[in-house]
Amino acid sequence: MRYASLASGSKGNCHALSDGERILLVDAGLSFLQIRERLEQLGWDKDQVQAVAFTHEHSDHIAALPVLLKRTNWAFMATEATLEAICRIKGVTVPASRWIPLRPGHAIDWNGWRVLPFATPHDAVDPVAYRIEAGGHAVGIVTDLGHPTALVGDHCADLDLLALEANHDIQMLREGEYPPALKARILSRVGHLSNVAMAELLARVVSSKLKAVTLSHLSEQNNDPQLARFAAQDVLRSWNIQLHVSHQREPLEIGPKAG
Repeated sequence: MRYASLASGSKGNCHALSDGERILLVDAGLSFLQIRERLEQLGWDKDQVQAVAFTHEHSDHIAALPVLLKRTNWAFMATEATLEAICRIKGVTVPASRWIPLRPGHAIDWNGWRVLPFATPHDAVDPVAYRIEAGGHAVGIVTDLGHPTALVGDHCADLDLLALEANHDIQMLREGEYPPALKARILSRVGHLSNVAMAELLARVVSSKLKAVTLSHLSEQNNDPQLARFAAQDVLRSWNIQLHVSHQREPLEIGPKAG
């Protein structure tokens, strides 16, 4: 399985997974044009995209949906509550024929892939992260959560690759220019993972099977990639695991790859 972060951060999020025949996106917080251009930058066939799995309804995860409805025949995976929220926010209707219903904790088979959404603590109506398995590989995409629950840790066990939120450095956020209410939201148990919380979760799930980690959804105002790296490296120092930081403006492809 090939994995890429097309964009990751507070201004737009989109992950991509491919088995060489089909591509599944997780979130579509970029424009349709940017999604296609970034896939092309990586040498991926943009015409292989078949579906988008949404994590929740916040704007940096759903921006492209109205255009995708008009210009593609892609299917959309989401829980019922999330789909209703997205449609309300965007003023659109997703036809039943293009909706693949999800329930947290219940895996579905999608063209031979196992797609498992699982609940995360975030201030959205029904937020989920994903564990996706195909071709003998397992990938976790875990962002937008306020704290690392035991459930999240359980579903991140025995992964080959983990895309994990490292949203903020606590001191940078507290001393920064965000208004107090926004700081409180981010720091809450339904906000976003700090570097410290990221490292806590990573320490729970690291294993000899894990080959690569990419730190995701970094705040441009409240984090520094080096600080996030240092926090993760402190956990991974005894392991032979690739460590990457996903970017807001540039795509990044990471193993494992299908042979």
